[in-house]
Amino acid sequence: MNTARFCQFSEPLPYPEAVLLQEELVKLRIEDAIPDTLLLLQHPAVITLGRRGRREHIQATDTLLNQAGLSVFTASRGGDVTAHAPGQWVLYPILKLTGNEKGAHGYLRALEQIALNTASDSGIAAFRREGMAGAWAAEGKFCAIGFKFTRWVSMHGLALNVNLDLRIFDLIVGCGLVGESVTSFEQILGEQSPDLETVGANLRTHSEAVLNRTLVECPEEELIPPNRS
Repeated sequence: MNTARFCQFSEPLPYPEAVLLQEELVKLRIEDAIPDTLLLLQHPAVITLGRRGRREHIQATDTLLNQAGLSVFTASRGGDVTAHAPGQWVLYPILKLTGNEKGAHGYLRALEQIALNTASDSGIAAFRREGMAGAWAAEGKFCAIGFKFTRWVSMHGLALNVNLDLRIFDLIVGCGLVGESVTSFEQILGEQSPDLETVGANLRTHSEAVLNRTLVECPEEELIPPNRS
């Protein structure tokens, strides 16, 4: 397997900072200045719209969003509207896809498989839905996926709901899916739900296996070389 760096952030990273970091890492990866890199982190509460996201799928007024301290960002990823908050793991793989890896459908299936395997570790009967991106349980959707490629280097990724406050999803039509429920490991499993660190460790294990890359620890401060920061 190829080697990739893996960085798990100790504190939630504001969404705009995460985007800037990914953009810089993508540039460096295109230049082969860095190896493949996976970021695992949480965001402070925020709402994001994908390239084809519809503003009407944010059901809260600007006044209510301001009162809740919520910002809305337009992202370069695919997909519609979603929400991030502490208690949700976000996995951002910055990967240069080569050979048989090239292809949006195959990459989507790989990210879905990581989510499905991670859910299975906790005893959740998870599944895909035909024609839709993400991962579901009987109680609803627990993983949203959206990404983009630049010269076959990936950016953005998946968001897995572990134990976040799900009320943030009352403000949006999650992924543009009208009438669909959004759930979390905690809501599905109750007191049997694993803690955030356990789920993060499982995400790492399955990322390594599904993406076929040996993951090597990378401190946050080493992500961007000093001469490019």
